[in-house]
Amino acid sequence: MKLEKREYDAVIVGSGPNGLAAAIMMQQKGLSVLVLEAKDTIGGGLRTAELTLPGFKHDICSAIHPLAAASPFFKTLPLADFGLDFIYPDVDAAHPLDDGTAGLLKGSVAETARLLGADEAAYTKLMTSVTEAWPQIDSDLLGPLHIPKHPLVMAGFGLKAIPPATTLVSGFKTAQARALIAGMAAHSMQPLSHVTTSAIALVLMAAGYLGGWPIPKGGSQSIANALAAYFTSIGGKIETGTYVKSLSQLPSAHAVLFDISPKQLLQIAGHQFSAIYKWQLERYRYGMGVYKVDWALDGPIPFTAEGCRQAGTVHIGNTFEEIKAAEQQTWAGQHPDKPFVLLAQQSLYDASRAPEGKHTAWGYCHVPNGSTQNMTEAIEKQVERFAPGFRDRILAKHTMDTTQMEAYNANYVGGDINGGVIDIGQLFTRPALRYSPYKTSAKGIYLCSASTPPGGGVHGMCGFWSAKKALKDVFDIPVDSL
Repeated sequence: MKLEKREYDAVIVGSGPNGLAAAIMMQQKGLSVLVLEAKDTIGGGLRTAELTLPGFKHDICSAIHPLAAASPFFKTLPLADFGLDFIYPDVDAAHPLDDGTAGLLKGSVAETARLLGADEAAYTKLMTSVTEAWPQIDSDLLGPLHIPKHPLVMAGFGLKAIPPATTLVSGFKTAQARALIAGMAAHSMQPLSHVTTSAIALVLMAAGYLGGWPIPKGGSQSIANALAAYFTSIGGKIETGTYVKSLSQLPSAHAVLFDISPKQLLQIAGHQFSAIYKWQLERYRYGMGVYKVDWALDGPIPFTAEGCRQAGTVHIGNTFEEIKAAEQQTWAGQHPDKPFVLLAQQSLYDASRAPEGKHTAWGYCHVPNGSTQNMTEAIEKQVERFAPGFRDRILAKHTMDTTQMEAYNANYVGGDINGGVIDIGQLFTRPALRYSPYKTSAKGIYLCSASTPPGGGVHGMCGFWSAKKALKDVFDIPVDSL
């Protein structure tokens, strides 16, 4: 297809993992691609900074990366050659209980199941079926609604994944197994009684067995830096400090892909959209926000349960029932006294994160969208509950409420780091019900953010699918599915 000359073939607005993935895809096809980033540093949710004290490196948003390791697209890229070094904790994730025990996500289904006592057989049967199916369904799961390559295998997964987490745990007896599932399902940022919350749990656990829950050495910024370095090595161009507020700011291009939220897209390009598409974007729903705390510590967190002292990630919230109640309260606009807390301990395995003998920790809880309530005390009480003496090790702390999260990254509307609710109504049709969720109603304008399938997470698959669509539509360049 012969196209008239433009300054660039494609412009990508936003340098998060999806924006960079889309840029790489298009540059690999021989196009000229420009990435524009509003902030002075690239990365979106992939940034690391000294938020507390000198020498203490904290991940501002994403921290642990099971989906990056499992990403079908990232696996095709030589990111290790561009400085990305993943570190694998001895325990991927741990979930402490009040009795001093913990559910542990270990390196294999068998290792995890052996620690679940009476639930060993049930857990083995469930997760073996999922991990065996995963290589045949991974790119279909991490993409838009379409006919899968292996329909029967996908249907088998769907029977387990579509029901709510409350149904999934009904097949388990032990508090450890039920809590482990609760912590995984709560990543969905919605009540555990909602359908498809089982899918989030199953995907995250399967990712642990197939690729681990790795920590990027030096911080999450390392992932963005590797993606950007590869992109520029094949001829791509990146400009930072460019906050796009209008289409008129953009250089001429045949295609523009936006790694932004529907709210921002409406502000920038809403005047170009059809009435029905604009109406759908205006009705797009954002979910719970997060309240985050980073700590500089005088030593490792003294968890009572030994497995938690070896885990890269710790899910704090006690039993399934307690987490279910906390997430339901938050969904209803309340602030639970005992919130579910997601905590990461990167410095246990990455000495570059803190001065010698010192440590960092990263944690957040879910809050109502747009909340400005200070949740530091509630979060620290939850950590102290399972790690007596934790507070004595705090040297300094840094907090971010939902408004500060959105100021850091405008895609986090109301503090929603998932780019919108990932429920049955917005799982595959985000941000609008269309033949392709990536193509807007305006010619040459596409959306490639976490507000498109498969949603939040550092996997780049939203960028892959959006770029694939734009390549076919605008440049008549076919791209094979992964």
